[in-house]
Amino acid sequence: MRIEKVAILDEVVARVTDSDYCFIVNHGGVTVSQMAKLRADLRKCDSRLLVVKNTFLAKAAEKKGWSEEVNAMFKGNTAVVTGHGEPTAVAKAIMEFVKASGGKASVKGADYDNKIVDAAMVDALSKIPGKNELRAMLLMLFKEPATRLARVLSEKAKKGTEQEAPQA
Repeated sequence: MRIEKVAILDEVVARVTDSDYCFIVNHGGVTVSQMAKLRADLRKCDSRLLVVKNTFLAKAAEKKGWSEEVNAMFKGNTAVVTGHGEPTAVAKAIMEFVKASGGKASVKGADYDNKIVDAAMVDALSKIPGKNELRAMLLMLFKEPATRLARVLSEKAKKGTEQEAPQA
């Protein structure tokens, strides 16, 4: 193999093995501006998109220890989204990209939590609230009883002052 190809293969293997997740996307027929928008959205999520040769991705999958059945995903125009952190935001960005492409792009699958998942699972992952949204929901649940207690005490105090005022 030529030195350039070895360097590219090493980069693909490094990205796939070092990332927390790996989404495999078909990007055939998508415009450059659509890909640029996806890359910008992914940058916000601490992720990167890399267009790869299927043979390189198959070698990376072998080194990562993925099962042989994943090789079925390595057909056609393939791009890999890798990164660290929260995968739900990345899945949302990818699914928005797929919808905006008008059926040209598609999700082939993903390596999420050391499991190979299909496109339907990626779609389901994109609909789950992110960590920050879940934290906000949890805080609202913790805050709600205190808010109710304060409201009840406030009403009780108002009623107490209203009843005392006519007697004075």
